[in-house]
Amino acid sequence: MSFENVQRKMGLPSVPEPLPDLGAGFKGKPIEPHPAGRVKHGSFVQLLRMLLFATWLCLCVFSIHATQILGSPLYLINKDLYYAYIALTKQSFGLLIITLTQWFSPTIVRVSGDKSVRGQIRQTKDGRLEMDFPERLVMLANHQLYTDWLYLWWVAYTNRMHGHVYIILKESLKYIPVIGPGIMFYGFVFMARNWARDKPRLQHRLQKLKSRHGGPMSGSRSLDPMWLMIFPEGTNLSGNTRMKSAKWAEKQGIPDLQYQLLPKSTGLLYCLQELRGTLDWVYDCTVAYEGIPRGGYGQDYFTLRSTFFQGRPPKSVNMHWRRFEVSSIPLDDTKAFEAWLKQRWDEKEELLQQYVRNGCFPADEGHSTDGELANGAAGGKVIQGAGYIETEVKLSHWFEVGQIFVVLAGFGMVANVLTKIWNLVIYGRLAVSK
Repeated sequence: MSFENVQRKMGLPSVPEPLPDLGAGFKGKPIEPHPAGRVKHGSFVQLLRMLLFATWLCLCVFSIHATQILGSPLYLINKDLYYAYIALTKQSFGLLIITLTQWFSPTIVRVSGDKSVRGQIRQTKDGRLEMDFPERLVMLANHQLYTDWLYLWWVAYTNRMHGHVYIILKESLKYIPVIGPGIMFYGFVFMARNWARDKPRLQHRLQKLKSRHGGPMSGSRSLDPMWLMIFPEGTNLSGNTRMKSAKWAEKQGIPDLQYQLLPKSTGLLYCLQELRGTLDWVYDCTVAYEGIPRGGYGQDYFTLRSTFFQGRPPKSVNMHWRRFEVSSIPLDDTKAFEAWLKQRWDEKEELLQQYVRNGCFPADEGHSTDGELANGAAGGKVIQGAGYIETEVKLSHWFEVGQIFVVLAGFGMVANVLTKIWNLVIYGRLAVSK
């Protein structure tokens, strides 16, 4: 147990961070204690970790993108096989971000839910999280950090859905070298925050997400599995976005939120309207990070350097899950939908307030005796609430790392065999003719 943990358990005050030395004998203002404690690695080790991180990231990204390019002709041959193939490469990217977290930023995750997800969240005997959410859903979440999507993608992995994640992203991200073109293969939606420009793009992508396929990765209703991840706040929480949200609340004459930004309804409403009839549930995740002080913002503490190189990732990522039936959401009345979404965010605000007070979200520890099964079907078994589940972001099996390279390795083996056959046929005949 670390010294910081002993202090916390004994109720002793923590040792403050040292004052920054500004030179000439002057000291700056005291630095706020970091939620994850002091820097755990010196400059040399940080540099080494950065090099290893960059090496593994580049190796995997180039391998995955090469795999995508090699398989792209499938689109002209058989679209069902093409979409299944791209889903496999998307699984590889999911495995990549899990390994980056597991090796460079070990993170504890605490998961709970309400009665609506009873029976769908459980823990295996070896301590792993196992989810049993439907294969098609829209996932909502508050946006605390740039890395929120990483932990939510890991949740998809625990549901074996990490090859079917779709995210609505800022348009600028598609211009990142290699990574940008790579994620364009995945069918993500890039938004310019201009509805006149964004609506046609969104409509095009949603039409594809509700089209039917018969490939090996298609779902039970010949609709491809889809976890569409949406952050209705539009951006992550920060000092700047907090002020913009407060001004908007004042302009609209509605109460502002303290731990979130006010949600925007236009894009979400359009997605649900277009996907209506092809999915039954909207899942909502409320995310909180341990240790962020009142009035502080996660992005100011959990930077790329702090999280992956200094050894100061979040002490824990906390998630609270619930779900809503699409048929119960007022999709045909814009004002009613805005009110519905605002009510959901008010409820999330209460959850976050409870987390700040108690250090945990509420958890469902009851049980169902009416035979209600996880996905709404009738049955005879009793469903027990999961309570609190504490686990880690990690792979189920170490050998899954090989999946990232298996397709490219397969192409390499085939190319090697064809080259040998070519040499044998061409040069063998030439040798005989001499």
